[in-house]
Amino acid sequence: MALFRFPSEPQSRPLIRTPNLYLRAPSVDDYSAWAVLRMESRAFLTPWEPSWSEDDLTRNAFRLRTKRAAREISTDEAYSLFVFDSQTEALLGGLTLGLIRRGVAQACTLGYWMGQRHARKGHMTEAVRGALRFAFSELALHRVEAACLPNNEPSRRLLERVGFVHEGLARAYLKINGVWADHLLYAALSTDRLPGPTT
Repeated sequence: MALFRFPSEPQSRPLIRTPNLYLRAPSVDDYSAWAVLRMESRAFLTPWEPSWSEDDLTRNAFRLRTKRAAREISTDEAYSLFVFDSQTEALLGGLTLGLIRRGVAQACTLGYWMGQRHARKGHMTEAVRGALRFAFSELALHRVEAACLPNNEPSRRLLERVGFVHEGLARAYLKINGVWADHLLYAALSTDRLPGPTT
């Protein structure tokens, strides 16, 4: 089971712990590890992400990201978190619970990325499971939504493995790698019985 705590300094302390990982907001001290991981994973990631800006990997752009992440956590707008290996402290990827809607919706949108050298090892499955428990328990959300490209088989399998239900197709939903692309829509509800880790 994941353990949650709201830190007084969200940049430096975990929000989510799982058996093998911890998730926390990015810190300026993460820049080098983040830039290396993103650069070496660029060809692996770009088919599934919005186009990278020219300054995407600069230190200044990263500093602005960390400031925005801290502000959004403090205002309960979004939780942009880095995923770390608990034993090695290695940065593995990132996960966001974003676009939080309160009121009658109590919903958010899940997004995630994994560095190429850490992919397909079960890390993101574990991270998403922890994030779902965090969303439903600590944030008291009712619904977590996710979308993926129809040809992104690893992402589809991940979402279905952790209990997301396929709800439909959104035409030209997001601009990915410079092109408006259809996306499969998924959601998990706080009332769903989500599957646990496979043994």
